[in-house]
Amino acid sequence: MQVWAGVDAGKTGHHCVAIDTDGTRLLSRKVGNYEGDLTALIAEVNALGEEVVWATDLNRGGASLMIALLHGHGQRLLYIPGRTVHHASRLYRGDGKTDAKDAAVIADQARMRHDLQTLRTGDEVSADLRILTARRADMAEDRTRAINRLCAALLEYFPALEAAFDYSRSKAALTLLTRHNTPDGIRRYGQARLQAWLKKQGARSSAAVAEAAVAAARGQHTAVPGQAAGALVVAGLAKEVLRVQDELAGLDALIAERGAAHPHTEVITSMPGFGPLLAAEFLAATGGDLGLFENADRLAAVAGLAPVPRDSGKISGNHRRPQRYDRRLLRVFYLAALSSLKSSPESRAYFDRKRVEGKTHIQAILCLARRRVNVLWAMLRDSTNYAPPGRAAARLAAA
Repeated sequence: MQVWAGVDAGKTGHHCVAIDTDGTRLLSRKVGNYEGDLTALIAEVNALGEEVVWATDLNRGGASLMIALLHGHGQRLLYIPGRTVHHASRLYRGDGKTDAKDAAVIADQARMRHDLQTLRTGDEVSADLRILTARRADMAEDRTRAINRLCAALLEYFPALEAAFDYSRSKAALTLLTRHNTPDGIRRYGQARLQAWLKKQGARSSAAVAEAAVAAARGQHTAVPGQAAGALVVAGLAKEVLRVQDELAGLDALIAERGAAHPHTEVITSMPGFGPLLAAEFLAATGGDLGLFENADRLAAVAGLAPVPRDSGKISGNHRRPQRYDRRLLRVFYLAALSSLKSSPESRAYFDRKRVEGKTHIQAILCLARRRVNVLWAMLRDSTNYAPPGRAAARLAAA
Protein backbone atom coordinates (compact mmCIF):
# COMPACT_ATOMS: atom_id res chain seq x y z
CA MET A 1 0.00 0.00 0.00
CA GLN A 2 1.21 3.49 -0.84
CA VAL A 3 1.02 6.16 1.84
CA TRP A 4 1.26 9.95 1.61
CA ALA A 5 2.32 11.78 4.76
CA GLY A 6 1.71 15.52 4.95
CA VAL A 7 3.52 17.56 7.61
CA ASP A 8 2.41 21.00 8.69
CA ALA A 9 5.73 22.20 10.07
CA GLY A 10 6.13 24.61 12.97
CA LYS A 11 8.75 25.96 15.35
CA THR A 12 8.21 23.74 18.37
CA GLY A 13 6.23 20.92 16.81
CA HIS A 14 4.75 19.48 13.61
CA HIS A 15 1.40 17.93 12.79
CA CYS A 16 1.49 14.87 10.54
CA VAL A 17 -1.43 13.32 8.65
CA ALA A 18 -0.99 10.11 6.64
CA ILE A 19 -3.50 8.95 4.00
CA ASP A 20 -3.78 6.03 1.61
CA THR A 21 -4.54 5.92 -2.12
CA ASP A 22 -8.26 6.56 -1.47
CA GLY A 23 -7.57 9.55 0.75
CA THR A 24 -8.55 7.69 3.91
CA ARG A 25 -6.82 9.10 6.97
CA LEU A 26 -4.52 6.51 8.54
CA LEU A 27 -2.75 8.67 11.10
CA SER A 28 -3.08 12.16 12.52
CA ARG A 29 -0.99 13.38 15.40
CA LYS A 30 1.29 16.14 16.57
CA VAL A 31 4.94 15.56 17.43
CA GLY A 32 7.56 17.74 19.05
CA ASN A 33 10.44 19.14 17.06
CA TYR A 34 12.89 16.73 18.68
CA GLU A 35 14.97 14.02 17.09
CA GLY A 36 13.51 11.21 19.21
CA ASP A 37 9.89 12.15 18.49
CA LEU A 38 10.53 12.64 14.78
CA THR A 39 12.39 9.33 14.46
CA ALA A 40 9.47 7.55 16.13
CA LEU A 41 7.05 9.27 13.73
CA ILE A 42 9.05 8.16 10.69
CA ALA A 43 9.02 4.55 11.90
CA GLU A 44 5.29 4.69 12.64
CA VAL A 45 4.41 6.08 9.21
CA ASN A 46 6.66 3.60 7.41
CA ALA A 47 4.83 0.78 9.16
CA LEU A 48 1.57 1.87 7.47
CA GLY A 49 2.61 0.97 3.92
CA GLU A 50 5.30 -0.31 1.63
CA GLU A 51 5.91 3.02 -0.13
CA VAL A 52 5.73 6.34 1.68
CA VAL A 53 5.90 9.81 0.13
CA TRP A 54 6.36 12.73 2.51
CA ALA A 55 5.41 16.34 1.87
CA THR A 56 5.92 19.54 3.85
CA ASP A 57 5.20 23.24 3.52
CA LEU A 58 8.57 24.47 4.86
CA ASN A 59 11.99 23.87 3.35
CA ARG A 60 14.13 25.38 6.13
CA GLY A 61 13.84 26.97 9.56
CA GLY A 62 11.87 24.87 12.01
CA ALA A 63 11.61 22.02 9.49
CA SER A 64 15.38 21.63 9.03
CA LEU A 65 15.79 18.84 11.58
CA MET A 66 12.86 16.88 10.18
CA ILE A 67 14.16 17.28 6.61
CA ALA A 68 17.62 16.05 7.64
CA LEU A 69 16.13 13.02 9.41
CA LEU A 70 13.90 12.12 6.46
CA HIS A 71 16.84 12.29 4.07
CA GLY A 72 18.94 10.32 6.51
CA HIS A 73 16.30 7.57 6.52
CA GLY A 74 16.13 7.53 2.71
CA GLN A 75 12.61 8.95 2.53
CA ARG A 76 11.21 10.75 -0.50
CA LEU A 77 10.20 14.30 0.43
CA LEU A 78 8.16 16.79 -1.64
CA TYR A 79 7.88 20.51 -1.08
CA ILE A 80 4.55 22.36 -1.26
CA PRO A 81 4.86 26.14 -0.69
CA GLY A 82 2.70 27.57 2.07
CA ARG A 83 0.92 29.84 -0.40
CA THR A 84 -0.12 26.81 -2.43
CA VAL A 85 -1.45 25.10 0.70
CA HIS A 86 -3.39 28.24 1.64
CA HIS A 87 -5.14 28.43 -1.74
CA ALA A 88 -5.74 24.67 -1.90
CA SER A 89 -7.42 24.72 1.53
CA ARG A 90 -10.29 26.75 0.05
CA LEU A 91 -11.23 23.76 -2.10
CA TYR A 92 -11.84 21.53 0.92
CA ARG A 93 -14.93 21.43 3.08
CA GLY A 94 -15.12 23.78 6.04
CA ASP A 95 -13.86 27.28 6.67
CA GLY A 96 -11.83 26.43 9.75
CA LYS A 97 -8.07 26.36 9.82
CA THR A 98 -6.16 23.93 12.00
CA ASP A 99 -2.76 22.28 11.83
CA ALA A 100 -4.47 18.94 11.27
CA LYS A 101 -6.43 20.29 8.29
CA ASP A 102 -3.33 21.88 6.75
CA ALA A 103 -1.41 18.62 7.14
CA ALA A 104 -4.28 16.70 5.52
CA VAL A 105 -4.36 19.17 2.61
CA ILE A 106 -0.60 18.79 2.14
CA ALA A 107 -0.90 14.99 2.09
CA ASP A 108 -3.83 15.06 -0.34
CA GLN A 109 -2.09 17.50 -2.69
CA ALA A 110 0.98 15.26 -2.71
CA ARG A 111 -1.28 12.30 -3.54
CA MET A 112 -3.01 14.04 -6.49
CA ARG A 113 -0.33 16.24 -8.00
CA HIS A 114 2.60 15.07 -10.12
CA ASP A 115 4.37 18.41 -10.61
CA LEU A 116 5.70 18.92 -7.09
CA GLN A 117 9.41 19.49 -6.59
CA THR A 118 11.48 16.98 -4.67
CA LEU A 119 13.05 18.67 -1.66
CA ARG A 120 16.78 18.22 -1.37
CA THR A 121 19.05 19.36 1.42
CA GLY A 122 21.95 20.53 -0.76
CA ASP A 123 25.62 20.07 -0.01
CA GLU A 124 27.38 21.24 3.14
CA VAL A 125 29.07 24.26 1.52
CA SER A 126 25.80 25.54 0.01
CA ALA A 127 24.05 25.14 3.35
CA ASP A 128 26.78 27.19 5.04
CA LEU A 129 26.58 29.84 2.33
CA ARG A 130 22.79 30.05 2.71
CA ILE A 131 23.16 30.87 6.40
CA LEU A 132 26.06 33.27 5.88
CA THR A 133 24.48 35.17 2.98
CA ALA A 134 21.20 35.48 4.89
CA ARG A 135 23.11 36.96 7.82
CA ARG A 136 24.91 39.34 5.49
CA ALA A 137 21.62 40.53 3.99
CA ASP A 138 20.30 41.27 7.50
CA MET A 139 23.45 43.18 8.41
CA ALA A 140 23.35 45.20 5.18
CA GLU A 141 19.76 46.18 5.96
CA ASP A 142 20.76 47.14 9.51
CA ARG A 143 23.53 49.33 8.10
CA THR A 144 21.14 51.06 5.70
CA ARG A 145 18.60 51.71 8.45
CA ALA A 146 21.28 53.10 10.77
CA ILE A 147 22.59 55.46 8.07
CA ASN A 148 19.07 56.69 7.31
CA ARG A 149 18.45 57.38 11.00
CA LEU A 150 21.82 59.12 11.29
CA CYS A 151 21.05 61.41 8.36
CA ALA A 152 17.60 62.19 9.74
CA ALA A 153 19.01 63.07 13.16
CA LEU A 154 21.82 65.19 11.69
CA LEU A 155 19.36 67.01 9.45
CA GLU A 156 17.48 68.17 12.55
CA TYR A 157 20.27 70.46 13.78
CA PHE A 158 23.13 70.54 11.20
CA PRO A 159 21.75 70.22 7.62
CA ALA A 160 24.93 71.56 5.97
CA LEU A 161 27.03 68.72 7.39
CA GLU A 162 24.36 66.17 6.45
CA ALA A 163 24.56 67.34 2.82
CA ALA A 164 28.38 67.50 2.78
CA PHE A 165 29.05 63.75 2.61
CA ASP A 166 27.64 60.48 1.35
CA TYR A 167 27.72 58.55 4.60
CA SER A 168 27.05 55.25 2.85
CA ARG A 169 30.43 55.57 1.10
CA SER A 170 32.70 57.73 3.27
CA LYS A 171 34.16 55.97 6.29
CA ALA A 172 36.13 59.09 7.13
CA ALA A 173 32.92 61.13 7.39
CA LEU A 174 31.44 58.55 9.75
CA THR A 175 34.60 58.67 11.85
CA LEU A 176 34.23 62.45 12.02
CA LEU A 177 30.69 62.16 13.39
CA THR A 178 31.72 59.92 16.26
CA ARG A 179 33.30 62.94 17.99
CA HIS A 180 32.86 66.17 15.97
CA ASN A 181 29.31 66.74 14.74
CA THR A 182 28.18 70.23 15.85
CA PRO A 183 28.85 73.56 14.06
CA ASP A 184 30.39 75.36 17.05
CA GLY A 185 32.45 72.32 18.06
CA ILE A 186 33.97 71.92 14.58
CA ARG A 187 34.76 75.64 14.32
CA ARG A 188 36.52 75.64 17.70
CA TYR A 189 38.55 72.57 16.85
CA GLY A 190 39.76 74.03 13.55
CA GLN A 191 40.64 72.48 10.21
CA ALA A 192 44.29 71.66 10.99
CA ARG A 193 43.56 69.86 14.27
CA LEU A 194 40.57 68.10 12.71
CA GLN A 195 42.69 66.83 9.83
CA ALA A 196 45.38 65.60 12.22
CA TRP A 197 42.79 63.82 14.37
CA LEU A 198 41.19 62.10 11.36
CA LYS A 199 44.61 61.01 10.11
CA LYS A 200 45.40 59.58 13.53
CA GLN A 201 42.16 57.58 13.37
CA GLY A 202 43.32 56.04 10.09
CA ALA A 203 40.77 57.89 7.94
CA ARG A 204 41.48 58.36 4.25
CA SER A 205 41.08 61.77 2.57
CA SER A 206 41.39 63.41 5.97
CA ALA A 207 42.29 66.79 4.45
CA ALA A 208 39.25 66.89 2.15
CA VAL A 209 36.88 65.72 4.90
CA ALA A 210 38.22 68.27 7.39
CA GLU A 211 37.93 71.07 4.83
CA ALA A 212 34.34 70.17 3.93
CA ALA A 213 33.32 69.85 7.59
CA VAL A 214 34.80 73.25 8.54
CA ALA A 215 33.15 74.87 5.50
CA ALA A 216 29.79 73.48 6.61
CA ALA A 217 30.35 74.69 10.18
CA ARG A 218 31.23 78.21 9.03
CA GLY A 219 27.94 78.40 7.21
CA GLN A 220 25.84 77.86 10.36
CA HIS A 221 26.17 79.93 13.53
CA THR A 222 22.72 79.20 14.97
CA ALA A 223 22.34 76.53 17.62
CA VAL A 224 19.11 74.66 16.85
CA PRO A 225 17.09 73.51 19.90
CA GLY A 226 17.87 69.86 20.63
CA GLN A 227 21.41 70.07 19.24
CA ALA A 228 23.03 68.48 22.30
CA ALA A 229 20.70 65.47 22.28
CA GLY A 230 20.97 65.16 18.51
CA ALA A 231 24.77 65.15 18.70
CA LEU A 232 24.69 62.24 21.15
CA VAL A 233 22.35 60.28 18.88
CA VAL A 234 24.42 60.97 15.77
CA ALA A 235 27.66 59.92 17.49
CA GLY A 236 26.10 56.67 18.66
CA LEU A 237 24.67 55.89 15.22
CA ALA A 238 27.99 56.65 13.53
CA LYS A 239 29.75 54.19 15.83
CA GLU A 240 27.06 51.61 15.11
CA VAL A 241 27.47 51.99 11.35
CA LEU A 242 31.25 51.65 11.61
CA ARG A 243 30.87 48.53 13.74
CA VAL A 244 28.45 46.95 11.27
CA GLN A 245 30.75 47.80 8.36
CA ASP A 246 33.66 46.06 10.09
CA GLU A 247 31.49 42.99 10.71
CA LEU A 248 30.36 43.02 7.08
CA ALA A 249 33.98 43.07 5.90
CA GLY A 250 34.78 40.07 8.07
CA LEU A 251 31.67 38.24 6.91
CA ASP A 252 32.49 38.93 3.26
CA ALA A 253 35.91 37.37 3.76
CA LEU A 254 34.34 34.33 5.42
CA ILE A 255 31.81 33.93 2.59
CA ALA A 256 34.55 34.15 -0.03
CA GLU A 257 36.67 31.60 1.83
CA ARG A 258 33.78 29.15 2.28
CA GLY A 259 32.54 29.63 -1.27
CA ALA A 260 35.96 28.85 -2.70
CA ALA A 261 35.55 25.30 -1.36
CA HIS A 262 32.61 24.61 -3.69
CA PRO A 263 33.48 22.98 -7.04
CA HIS A 264 31.16 25.31 -8.99
CA THR A 265 32.59 28.57 -7.67
CA GLU A 266 35.49 28.78 -10.12
CA VAL A 267 33.14 28.27 -13.07
CA ILE A 268 30.60 30.81 -11.82
CA THR A 269 33.12 33.54 -11.00
CA SER A 270 34.74 33.17 -14.43
CA MET A 271 31.60 34.72 -15.91
CA PRO A 272 31.73 38.54 -16.11
CA GLY A 273 29.60 40.15 -13.41
CA PHE A 274 29.86 37.30 -10.91
CA GLY A 275 32.08 37.91 -7.90
CA PRO A 276 32.50 35.80 -4.76
CA LEU A 277 29.39 37.24 -3.08
CA LEU A 278 26.99 36.79 -6.02
CA ALA A 279 28.42 33.31 -6.66
CA ALA A 280 27.78 32.45 -3.00
CA GLU A 281 24.21 33.75 -3.21
CA PHE A 282 23.60 31.67 -6.35
CA LEU A 283 24.90 28.52 -4.66
CA ALA A 284 22.84 29.28 -1.56
CA ALA A 285 19.65 29.73 -3.59
CA THR A 286 20.13 26.59 -5.70
CA GLY A 287 21.72 24.35 -3.09
CA GLY A 288 24.67 23.91 -5.44
CA ASP A 289 22.71 21.27 -7.36
CA LEU A 290 21.41 21.95 -10.88
CA GLY A 291 19.56 18.63 -10.71
CA LEU A 292 16.69 20.60 -9.16
CA PHE A 293 16.10 22.17 -12.57
CA GLU A 294 15.41 20.18 -15.71
CA ASN A 295 16.98 22.74 -18.05
CA ALA A 296 17.97 26.38 -18.38
CA ASP A 297 14.37 27.38 -19.12
CA ARG A 298 13.26 25.95 -15.79
CA LEU A 299 16.02 27.83 -13.97
CA ALA A 300 14.96 31.05 -15.69
CA ALA A 301 11.34 30.43 -14.72
CA VAL A 302 12.24 29.88 -11.07
CA ALA A 303 14.30 33.10 -11.15
CA GLY A 304 11.35 35.06 -12.56
CA LEU A 305 13.10 35.78 -15.86
CA ALA A 306 10.70 33.82 -18.09
CA PRO A 307 7.43 35.63 -18.94
CA VAL A 308 4.24 33.61 -18.57
CA PRO A 309 1.37 33.72 -21.08
CA ARG A 310 -1.96 35.24 -20.15
CA ASP A 311 -4.19 34.34 -23.07
CA SER A 312 -7.96 34.11 -23.06
CA GLY A 313 -10.39 33.67 -25.94
CA LYS A 314 -9.24 35.63 -28.95
CA ILE A 315 -6.46 37.32 -27.00
CA SER A 316 -3.14 35.57 -27.56
CA GLY A 317 0.51 36.47 -27.25
CA ASN A 318 -0.12 38.34 -24.01
CA HIS A 319 2.77 37.80 -21.63
CA ARG A 320 3.37 39.10 -18.14
CA ARG A 321 5.91 38.80 -15.38
CA PRO A 322 5.33 35.79 -13.09
CA GLN A 323 4.03 36.43 -9.60
CA ARG A 324 5.73 33.47 -7.96
CA TYR A 325 9.49 33.19 -8.31
CA ASP A 326 12.66 33.07 -6.25
CA ARG A 327 13.58 36.69 -5.55
CA ARG A 328 17.05 35.71 -4.41
CA LEU A 329 17.85 34.21 -7.81
CA LEU A 330 16.35 37.18 -9.63
CA ARG A 331 18.53 39.52 -7.58
CA VAL A 332 21.64 37.47 -8.35
CA PHE A 333 21.10 37.43 -12.12
CA TYR A 334 19.98 41.07 -12.26
CA LEU A 335 23.00 42.39 -10.34
CA ALA A 336 25.39 40.14 -12.28
CA ALA A 337 23.97 41.38 -15.59
CA LEU A 338 24.20 44.99 -14.42
CA SER A 339 27.80 44.53 -13.33
CA SER A 340 28.77 42.80 -16.58
CA LEU A 341 28.05 45.98 -18.55
CA LYS A 342 31.38 47.37 -17.28
CA SER A 343 33.50 44.28 -17.82
CA SER A 344 32.02 42.46 -20.82
CA PRO A 345 31.84 44.06 -24.30
CA GLU A 346 29.43 41.31 -25.38
CA SER A 347 27.00 42.14 -22.58
CA ARG A 348 27.25 45.87 -23.33
CA ALA A 349 26.57 45.29 -27.03
CA TYR A 350 23.51 43.13 -26.28
CA PHE A 351 22.20 45.69 -23.78
CA ASP A 352 22.65 48.56 -26.25
CA ARG A 353 20.84 46.59 -28.95
CA LYS A 354 17.85 46.06 -26.66
CA ARG A 355 17.81 49.75 -25.81
CA VAL A 356 17.76 50.62 -29.53
CA GLU A 357 14.79 48.26 -29.91
CA GLY A 358 12.88 50.51 -27.51
CA LYS A 359 13.17 48.64 -24.23
CA THR A 360 13.63 50.49 -20.97
CA HIS A 361 16.80 50.19 -18.92
CA ILE A 362 15.29 47.59 -16.56
CA GLN A 363 13.76 45.61 -19.43
CA ALA A 364 17.10 45.52 -21.24
CA ILE A 365 18.88 44.33 -18.08
CA LEU A 366 16.28 41.58 -17.60
CA CYS A 367 16.72 40.47 -21.22
CA LEU A 368 20.46 40.31 -20.68
CA ALA A 369 20.01 38.39 -17.43
CA ARG A 370 17.76 35.86 -19.21
CA ARG A 371 20.36 35.30 -21.90
CA ARG A 372 23.10 34.83 -19.32
CA VAL A 373 21.05 32.12 -17.59
CA ASN A 374 21.52 29.92 -20.67
CA VAL A 375 25.26 30.63 -20.70
CA LEU A 376 25.74 29.89 -17.01
CA TRP A 377 23.67 26.73 -17.30
CA ALA A 378 25.87 25.44 -20.15
CA MET A 379 29.04 26.37 -18.24
CA LEU A 380 27.96 24.45 -15.14
CA ARG A 381 26.67 21.51 -17.16
CA ASP A 382 29.99 21.13 -18.98
CA SER A 383 32.18 22.33 -16.07
CA THR A 384 33.74 24.89 -18.43
CA ASN A 385 34.92 28.39 -17.53
CA TYR A 386 33.56 31.36 -19.41
CA ALA A 387 35.18 32.37 -22.67
CA PRO A 388 34.13 35.29 -24.92
CA PRO A 389 32.44 34.19 -28.19
CA GLY A 390 35.52 34.84 -30.32
CA ARG A 391 37.85 32.97 -27.99
CA ALA A 392 35.38 30.09 -27.67
CA ALA A 393 35.16 29.74 -31.47
CA ALA A 394 38.96 29.73 -31.72
CA ARG A 395 39.14 27.05 -29.04
CA LEU A 396 36.66 24.85 -30.94
CA ALA A 397 38.56 25.34 -34.20
CA ALA A 398 41.84 24.36 -32.55
CA ALA A 399 40.23 21.23 -31.11
